[in-house]
Amino acid sequence: MFRFEEKVVVVTGGEMGIGKAIAEAFSARGAKVIIVGLDEKHGVQTVAGLRGEGLFVKTDVSNEQEVSLLPEKAKDAFGPVDILINNAGIYRKGNVVSTTFTDWEKILAVNLNGVFLVSKYLLLQMIEKKQGVIVNIASEAGIAAIAGQVAYNVSKAAVISLTKSMAVDFAPQKIRVNTVCPGTTMTPLVEKSLASAADSAQAQRELESCRPLNRLGKPEEIAKAVLALASDDLSYATGAVLSIDGGFTAI
Repeated sequence: MFRFEEKVVVVTGGEMGIGKAIAEAFSARGAKVIIVGLDEKHGVQTVAGLRGEGLFVKTDVSNEQEVSLLPEKAKDAFGPVDILINNAGIYRKGNVVSTTFTDWEKILAVNLNGVFLVSKYLLLQMIEKKQGVIVNIASEAGIAAIAGQVAYNVSKAAVISLTKSMAVDFAPQKIRVNTVCPGTTMTPLVEKSLASAADSAQAQRELESCRPLNRLGKPEEIAKAVLALASDDLSYATGAVLSIDGGFTAI
């Protein structure tokens, strides 16, 4: 199951954390992986550690001009894109009153507009081939609103809606579009946040205790869910929303 020999896979935000785990998982199963992001240092390091062929393309997913160059860069390197994983995202705390409009626009620009733009330009190659798969990374926060992070919640809820719309629109071209909604996962960013807390152990317990499985997720667990939805083994799945959150949204 879950083999991707000779498939060309684009992973946005694949330099670290969940994105890195996704890139590594595809590479280990035969794919040619293109990591798209802004962190060139970690992007190049991640590509160097892949088992198969890889490429890092420095791109701001919220910048249409930069994104418009992706299809040609991907095609020149490995050929038309078969699978797109829209993983790039940023996070800010704040409610409607405390969130600045600048932060609101920035979060939506990356988390939502980035998914729209990268999909818009790479879909053209999939339409031409009359096949392809897109997996968007949303969040448990897109299903159940979490206090104090309104812009992030809204951006991820919108990604779920965008996923369903694309699934319906492009089904006739045999392009499947699904979304994975991770719960809090032990990534470098989460580790850094916990380390900065007054009591890091207590902070971690609080994050864990609000979900039935009573633990945080692992990046490789999210990656496996992405592999499943991207694979031909789940070829009947489109417009699906898969929660991998330790039961958080089931409560």
